[in-house]
Amino acid sequence: MRKFLSYVLWALLWCCCCCQTTRAEIFTSISQMTDLIYTEKELVQSLREYIKAEESKLAAVKSWANKLDDLTRVSTSDPENYLGHPVNAYKLMKRLNTEWSELESLVLQNPSDGFISNMSAHRQYFPDEEDETGAAKALMRLQDTYQLDSEAFSRGKLPGVHSNALLTVDDCFDMGKTAYNDADYYHAVLWMQQALKQLDAGEEAVVSKVDILDYLSYSVYQMGDLPRAIELTRRLVAIDSSHQRAGGNLRYFERLLFKQLNEMNQNYEPVSEEPIQLGTYSRPKDHLPEREAYEALCRGEGLKMNEARRSRLFCRYQDGKMNPRLLLRPMKEEDEWDSPHIVRYLDMLSDEEIGKIKELAKPRLARATVRDPKTGVLTTANYRVSKSAWLEGTDDPVIERVNQRIEDITGLTVDTAELLQVANYGVGGQYEPHYDFSRKDEPDAFKRLGTGNRVATFLNYMTDVEAGGATVFPDFGAAIRPRKGTAVFWYNLFKSGEGDYRTRHAACPVLVGSKWVSNKWIHERGQEFRRPCGLTEVD
Repeated sequence: MRKFLSYVLWALLWCCCCCQTTRAEIFTSISQMTDLIYTEKELVQSLREYIKAEESKLAAVKSWANKLDDLTRVSTSDPENYLGHPVNAYKLMKRLNTEWSELESLVLQNPSDGFISNMSAHRQYFPDEEDETGAAKALMRLQDTYQLDSEAFSRGKLPGVHSNALLTVDDCFDMGKTAYNDADYYHAVLWMQQALKQLDAGEEAVVSKVDILDYLSYSVYQMGDLPRAIELTRRLVAIDSSHQRAGGNLRYFERLLFKQLNEMNQNYEPVSEEPIQLGTYSRPKDHLPEREAYEALCRGEGLKMNEARRSRLFCRYQDGKMNPRLLLRPMKEEDEWDSPHIVRYLDMLSDEEIGKIKELAKPRLARATVRDPKTGVLTTANYRVSKSAWLEGTDDPVIERVNQRIEDITGLTVDTAELLQVANYGVGGQYEPHYDFSRKDEPDAFKRLGTGNRVATFLNYMTDVEAGGATVFPDFGAAIRPRKGTAVFWYNLFKSGEGDYRTRHAACPVLVGSKWVSNKWIHERGQEFRRPCGLTEVD
């Protein structure tokens, strides 16, 4: 630093002296020497400004380091639990994609080879724009499914959980902008309104009120609320009267509103004083017909369990029809639903087995795929948001043991089953309503496997989930909560081989926590004598 300062001082002296005169022998003139006195004063001032700028930059970097010291101390103490909170996961994506880049730009203002080389080495592992956008959309998905307003997320007030994971004005603005850029004006309104609310409450922010009102007013217009769009645009123009787009929008909105009022022969009424909140506008419909029923079950609403049905549910010991491996230690089996019959097995996996399965899966985790019904090829899909890995019995004795246990319990061969699939659902992780079996209109779904259709599903829960993450069946109103070490089992096909369409199910978004599951899809081939055909189509 001292050598660098000397260089700067020398450069400034050379520049100032050369600019004052091209003649030599300056010292022969007191007047000219007097000029040098003032030149030196300017140099000192310039040096002070440089030092101030360096100190300011260093203070900003120190502030960052101190904040991240505290943050990483908390996050590294229990990474999975920390990332289980959706706001922490979103802010991690945002920090690494956006804020660390800003810090990089700050440090790059002066030589910083060590930091830049370290930054460059790690950048390949950083989340990108798509990751940050995905995390933002995950928060919106949770907001919709669990009917949470933006205030709840912003203040860390999730159901049953209170934390210091807060969203700032700028965070809320970025959330709204993500939705806006995706033409999702419904969520853009909710998050821009929250940003405005926090800014009006005195919270400091980089983003200006003008920018927030600009996005908010246009989004409200897109939601069809002209009176409120006009009121918000007027607020914008009052702050910045030279804002060209706002002025044009205001005139257009007013003409449009008065035209509508004239056509309906109505008078203008003042805008409601009620702030925009969850429920002010209706969420647009999407591709999923049972969206409302599915999300209600995820919230614990609309369950069709009653006393009559509960009286038909029992618990028992399951020895796999006198299977020698289960005679001395039979499985505890509980009925979860009567028809279709869904059972839960307790103590299916030990903590040690769960740990080994997760250890084997973590290096292989990749974006979960679904089988294209037309081609049979695995591909990613927006309705399945998780990461998964496939484990073979030869990978470790634990996998072979788990496969054998599934066969012993169900009485079905796993020789023709798919590999053990391990999935981890993080922030907003979900799998929307789907069938595990292939329907008649997709005959080639499992053709490549050559093992027939998926006759049954065996699903292991490898973690407890603090909030959300249930397995729900919208057709008959059942919700099964994850319980670590347990497993659930059901048949996807009747004995006739026909699909049981009641088994359409979904994995609800994880609200708080990290959900780990492993599942075995058991196929028809090899079950001919283990599960013989029935006499009717629905046996």
